[in-house]
Parts: sequence; structure tokens; C-alpha cells
Amino acid sequence: MSKQARVVSYVLLGVLGALVAGAGALVQAGWFPGGLLLGLAGCVAVFYGGVKLTGTRVGAIAPAAVWVVCVMLLSSTRPEGDFLFAAGLGPYVYLLGGAMAGVICATLPQLPPSGANSA
Repeated sequence: MSKQARVVSYVLLGVLGALVAGAGALVQAGWFPGGLLLGLAGCVAVFYGGVKLTGTRVGAIAPAAVWVVCVMLLSSTRPEGDFLFAAGLGPYVYLLGGAMAGVICATLPQLPPSGANSA
């Protein structure tokens, strides 16, 4: 993958990270516990898909960093009193589970392809 294609991939993965953060924030509370699992599955899919797409660890770090920033912004209360994350088990599992998924996907060992033989 060329350098320009990789940079474009990182930007697109960042946008996907923001979309997954917003969608997960809405879904996790609406359909508990299925929505929580769906939100976490979306996080894992974007983070691990970024690693597989780019072949680098930054492929998971880029969407995970944007995800964390978006989720933190969505979890803060506004002057009007609106917020997306209520106090409860589901939102905390989504916040911690998504962050852990980002760290796990970013630190997975990079194994060579199974068909690579040096003989």
C-alpha cells in the first residue's frame, strides 16, 4: 500500500471511528443488552478491520483515538442538561469495553502471512 493510500485509509478509519462512537452511544442504551453487544462489535470491527486494511498498528490506533475523543465529548453534560450516557452498567461497559478493544487490536502481534516460506 502506498503512503498516500495509507494516509487516506487512516482518515477514513478516523471517520468510521466517529460514526461508530455516535451509533454505539445511541444503540447501547436503546436495546440493552443486544444494543450493547452490537455497539461493542462495531468497535471491534472497525479497530481490527483497520489493522487488516493497513497492515500496521496505526490502523487500529487512528479509529480508536477518534472513538475515545467522540465518546468523551458525548458523555459530558451540556448546559441544557442533555447527554447520551446515563449512569448505569451498560454505558460503563460500552466505554471501558470499547477502549479495551482499541488497545487489544492495536497491540495484537503482527504475524507474517501463513504462506510465507523462506525456503
